[in-house]
Amino acid sequence: MADTATRTTIRAERRAHAPFGSRPSAGPRHPLVATAMVLPLAALLVVVFGGWDAVVTQASSVGVMLGR
Repeated sequence: MADTATRTTIRAERRAHAPFGSRPSAGPRHPLVATAMVLPLAALLVVVFGGWDAVVTQASSVGVMLGR
């Protein structure tokens, strides 16, 4: 009987490391790239859930804690 379990395990590991059919990243992302990826989603969530007041309140609280 053929040894197919080993090959199946190797294929599953490859798929686990490459979600959505993309290749795995070579290293960590630059912080500006990560920020550029997150900002559109954050803006959408602020608009959808009406959280602009909460964002402003939190930002001002952080500013007060930093002494500005």
